[in-house]
Amino acid sequence: MIHKQRTHNCCELRAEDAGTSVTLKGWVDSRRDHGGLIFIDLRDREGITQVVLNPEIDQIAHQQAHEIRNEYVIQITGAVSLRPEGTKNGSLKTGEIEVYADELAVLNTSRAIPFPIDDSTEVSEERRLRHRYLDLRRASLRQKISDRSKLVRVIRYFLDAHHFLDIETPMLTRSTPEGARDYLVPSRLSPGQFYALPQSPQLFKQLLMVAGFERYYQVAKCFRDEDLRADRQPEFTQIDIEMSFKSSDEIIEIMESLLERVFREMKGIDIETPIPRITWHEAMARYGKDAPDTRFEMLISDVSELAGESEFNVFKGAIKNGGVVRGIAVPGITDYSRKDMEHLTDEAKIHGAKGLAWVKINADGSYTSPIVKFFPEGLLDKIRRQMDAKNGDTMLFLADSEGIVCAGLAHLRLLLGARLLLIDNDRLGLVWVTDPPLVEYSPEAKRYVAIHHPFTAPKPEHRELLKTDPGKALSDAYDIVLNGTEIGGGSIRIHTRELQREMFEVLGIGEEEAKEKFGFLLEALEYGAPPHGGIALGLDRLAMILTGSESIRDVIAFPKTQRAVDLMMDAPSDVSPAQLRELSIKPVIGKK
Repeated sequence: MIHKQRTHNCCELRAEDAGTSVTLKGWVDSRRDHGGLIFIDLRDREGITQVVLNPEIDQIAHQQAHEIRNEYVIQITGAVSLRPEGTKNGSLKTGEIEVYADELAVLNTSRAIPFPIDDSTEVSEERRLRHRYLDLRRASLRQKISDRSKLVRVIRYFLDAHHFLDIETPMLTRSTPEGARDYLVPSRLSPGQFYALPQSPQLFKQLLMVAGFERYYQVAKCFRDEDLRADRQPEFTQIDIEMSFKSSDEIIEIMESLLERVFREMKGIDIETPIPRITWHEAMARYGKDAPDTRFEMLISDVSELAGESEFNVFKGAIKNGGVVRGIAVPGITDYSRKDMEHLTDEAKIHGAKGLAWVKINADGSYTSPIVKFFPEGLLDKIRRQMDAKNGDTMLFLADSEGIVCAGLAHLRLLLGARLLLIDNDRLGLVWVTDPPLVEYSPEAKRYVAIHHPFTAPKPEHRELLKTDPGKALSDAYDIVLNGTEIGGGSIRIHTRELQREMFEVLGIGEEEAKEKFGFLLEALEYGAPPHGGIALGLDRLAMILTGSESIRDVIAFPKTQRAVDLMMDAPSDVSPAQLRELSIKPVIGKK
């Protein structure tokens, strides 16, 4: 075989190239034998070109083509020709031309592939992940990975233009067990001791602000040992950003400019700025969750006060026990059967609800429900007005603790919004959620734990609450939500040792423990640490939404399964006793 330099990719050639001699290289996407002529669709990363093998042009090349199979890697040289009238392919960018090959070389053969390399054949995810290198040859996945690359390029260009420095931070660091579980790495040189893979570069980027770099970013690989979902992986990538001398409003303004650039470059869409903002408490009250999908209404209403006037014991009992009664008005389900309502009840029970109450509003304004008899005349009218419910709507109610009610109604809202086609998929639901609680009390740990992380600053006017009522303190934090998915979150950081000490006290971290775990940070804060804050955008999640993917695995080249397993590499795996001895590790759990 004689190596020749490739002159074009398989998406470049057009009608004006007719008569040109070219050399193409790629994979055989398909081969069709039409008697005298053999047609090969040659595929590379960019696209497909049709190649024709004619025995009258080159007998040897034509004979070789009889042995070609799908996914062989080949090199061809030949002349570009216009396709005959009636044979042009409008679905291909190269559909006006074909290449008549006079040379063909097989660069490598291929075994019979375990599944077709196309987007029309249903293949189990397990099989696709086991042969991920083949799965990635599919046009749809190839495009999504390419779009992810473009997204990173757009973000880098914007941040570079705004004077941010791209700085790498360590992958082997200290375990700081506040938050999700760490992935631990044993140290051979320090027997019995461990590094941790970073859950985020949080502490390092704060130290970079202390160092005076002022504007930092990093496309950062992060690791969390936690249960997985469709939008979560054990290792993930975030666009990590930190700035000195900026308020939360200024950081949000810069991020909105970045998102404007992203949507314009990636989707050809001009988003409206400023992006709407709601507080965390508003999001929980109206949507039931802190990552609300704002593309449709059907908002949650608190009817606790009115519900308490009823004789319905479920409502009265919940209120007596310090709970709430809230509901949503759902259009178009008055024809639901009792079995349908039982199904919705089962959905609410997933989140801890004990039951679901419902009242149908008929076309004439009358009510149908097993619980109507418990409401004095006129009370349901007041409740429907508060919920802005109309004739033909069905009012769904949950009565329980605030957390269970929020989770249950948020789930029902999204479930019914999708089922009833209420969600406008052509609309972008961008919203900032601001001012979340700083801490929450953990009954298991019997202490307060940080909602975000221990280095988030309280809103300045709430600092005194750290000493008197920490659970009421709000943080100077902000999340950016797109279509009901959080794509980024950040905060203003604590930049003085005294405030950080107060925060540690609230979290039950004593002076000795704080010095042991975070002594380097506390010391750094005494050396002129500037006010600073930042944000981390989830690159994987953002790419998933921008490419219309159902799973985050579609935009990661080599993802793990929901059990955190790499089926292709068969990882995690056993290691040899010799390796364990080197690391001074003795397993205590036998092999299953």
